[in-house]
Amino acid sequence: MYYVTMTDKFMSGWGMAKGRINKLIFPCDTYDEAEKLAGYAESRSDQEDINIRTTKPYYDERRYYAQVKTKAEYPTWYGID
Repeated sequence: MYYVTMTDKFMSGWGMAKGRINKLIFPCDTYDEAEKLAGYAESRSDQEDINIRTTKPYYDERRYYAQVKTKAEYPTWYGID
């Protein structure tokens, strides 16, 4: 299992992430899938600090609003059309 993590600059600081940094976490089945998803995130101007990890990330709730996103919710990010 791999995890692609990133900071969503657009959603940070307001809404559910008011006063916090909005982090997105995308679980991936393979490294190839993680690389493709990371490449898609890098093509977007609203995402930064993009990383591929092999351990499940943890973010302190006081500072971060972390959201796990799935293939069902974000098929385009996974290259599923």
